[in-house]
Amino acid sequence: MDKQTEIEIQAAAFRRLQQHLMEDRTDVQNIDLMNMAGFCRNCLARWYQEAANERGIEMDKTEAREIYYGMTMDEWKANYQTEASAEKQAAFEVAFKENVTDKQ
Repeated sequence: MDKQTEIEIQAAAFRRLQQHLMEDRTDVQNIDLMNMAGFCRNCLARWYQEAANERGIEMDKTEAREIYYGMTMDEWKANYQTEASAEKQAAFEVAFKENVTDKQ
């Protein structure tokens, strides 16, 4: 497989993951993704931002999230986010530290 085809297939797989998380499974909460998998929609948006910045494209966290989510965070939260239990919030603190804070 040539490099361009590989990149196109990787991009298609990313778009399908984005569709799955943003359209097919809006019921899955970010906190549950982070607690179980060590990443969430916000991580994907951050990785998008980092890739853009590495290529000289100025983009902040808010812009990246709006691109990834297809809406503002306030809209996403109003439409899809539910209240997390104290146990989930505590697990999130650990997962975030292990998978985000300590990785930077």
